[in-house]
Amino acid sequence: MKKPYTLPVMPQIATISLVIPVFNEEDNLPILAEQIRQALEPLEAQGRTFKTIFIDDGSRDGSLAVMRDIAKADPRFCYLAFAANCGQSAGFGAGFEAAQGDVVVTMDADLQNDPADIPAMIETFEAQDADMVIGWRQKRRDSWIKRIASKIGNNVRNRLTRETVRDTGCSLKVMRADMARRMPMFHGMHRFMPTLMKLQGAKVVEVPVNHRPREHGQSKYGTLDRAMAGGYDLFAVRWMQSRHRRWEIKERG
Repeated sequence: MKKPYTLPVMPQIATISLVIPVFNEEDNLPILAEQIRQALEPLEAQGRTFKTIFIDDGSRDGSLAVMRDIAKADPRFCYLAFAANCGQSAGFGAGFEAAQGDVVVTMDADLQNDPADIPAMIETFEAQDADMVIGWRQKRRDSWIKRIASKIGNNVRNRLTRETVRDTGCSLKVMRADMARRMPMFHGMHRFMPTLMKLQGAKVVEVPVNHRPREHGQSKYGTLDRAMAGGYDLFAVRWMQSRHRRWEIKERG
């Protein structure tokens, strides 16, 4: 009988890389950097280290200048700057390539994700021997139309991809860095990370996380924009699932 496919067990996390795409978030970045320090410095007392990678996605405000100042003042922060706007998925992809940690943590730069949730997600990652821990925003702090559109989109994605993920749109995720780098990169990839990780045999765990209202800046996507882009990518991911093959090496000579 063929043995079930299993991934090698990951040792205790020593290094954490935060990957944060940024587009026109100059007012949020100093606040976010301070919140990251407050949330993750206790992990340094455990012998762990963290590095935050901001990816400037062609911002038209002063975001890049703010990133420079943050990185200059604190070596635990660095940045990449795209020559032009490439989208959130490209930002995550570039961040995964640059990440040096055992795990990567993804989140938005708009302060709606709470860095204070990260330590508990790391704890769940290790305790449950997971390959990915994803946030589930139980209490959304968005407009009613955005909440309804997100719920509809989530249900459609789950139905067509045969998933049970309760919140595919939450950017706050913890995942193995080696697996993150193996995910196929395409525009819209960030909407399907749990499914793409599962194609590699990943164990995915969901945990409730805090969600906060946006206080500075504006949302970068409209409801119609999300629906059109997500629908186009959905069929591509469904095709990947139907054609994907995974194998296990029995012996090498």
